[in-house]
Amino acid sequence: MKKILLALLTLVFVLNISAQRTTPLANQAFQTPKNVILLIGDGMGTAQFFTLITTNENNSIEQFPIVGFQKTSSADNFVTESSAAATALSTGRKTNNRHVSVDPETMQPLQTLVHLSNAKGLSTGVIAACDIMHATPAAFLSHNADRNNYEELAENMLQTHPTLFIGGGRDRFEKRNDNRNLSDSLRKQGFQVFYTLDEVLQTQNPKVAGLLYDGHPESIADGRGEFLKPASQKAIELLNQNQKGFFMMIESSQTDWLCHDNLFDDLIKELKDFDHTIHAVLEFAKRDGNTLVIVTGDHETGGLAVLDRRGEPVGRFTSFDHTPTMIPVFAFGPGAELFSGIYENTDIQKKIVKLLGL
Repeated sequence: MKKILLALLTLVFVLNISAQRTTPLANQAFQTPKNVILLIGDGMGTAQFFTLITTNENNSIEQFPIVGFQKTSSADNFVTESSAAATALSTGRKTNNRHVSVDPETMQPLQTLVHLSNAKGLSTGVIAACDIMHATPAAFLSHNADRNNYEELAENMLQTHPTLFIGGGRDRFEKRNDNRNLSDSLRKQGFQVFYTLDEVLQTQNPKVAGLLYDGHPESIADGRGEFLKPASQKAIELLNQNQKGFFMMIESSQTDWLCHDNLFDDLIKELKDFDHTIHAVLEFAKRDGNTLVIVTGDHETGGLAVLDRRGEPVGRFTSFDHTPTMIPVFAFGPGAELFSGIYENTDIQKKIVKLLGL
């Protein structure tokens, strides 16, 4: 009898745990944030995030209470690339590799988180340590069937109307094959067009087009200096003027390129720069209390394995290309619980839409 009773109690316990695990998120109550800040480490999978943790004693990542995993395949390939992955994160839809926020069948533009947030009355911002029309930031700001159509992407971005954007890519706007100066068009739309970080840091007007580099900025290893952290802090200050809230995407772009080149020591320097930026964003979120912070990658690059070298991490790459491995998702703030578990990359956008009521 005791054995039967014990078996019944065990079964009830297991069923209860199973029920808890399978309760649909839609039926659970979550706090809702006023602001959402999405930080993307391009090319960063579990090994890259672990490298960030092991090379930064007081790292930002271990402060996140919620961790999940996203699956990254694109509409036409098991292994995604940045424009398709960013499209999933921006629009909640999968597209083909090399497409930028367009439907994979019709090539029609897909609504991005910037569009949806604008329609809700929120402020919006995009910051990237690369040409602002490169794959990941472009997927939040523009649409095109080919990620390499940079001048078309820049022209299309004039219809998106973000509150601010900061990065490189000045030549896409001012040294174009059609001889147009799109910076003049931006000024007509009310943007302040800035060419240096100092100019950006001094303004109090949130309508900012920060075209700080002709093309891509240098890497940290090659002398870029601190850009991502102060630009992000200033963007938060400006966007937070909107009482309705804001959405912002921040990309550490060159982590991907360094993994493509299998440059582990240079990758560590870029990861530290990203870590400083995440720290600054978390500090704001902790003070504010109404901001959800999400940190993830778009895909993994290089097939990185982290090994030991006399107590120090050493990276061993197995590829020069992208891999299909799942990518961790770290969340902090109101609604963070929604990001636990394993899900498609498209679900990240859908969760943000749900939380912001877009």
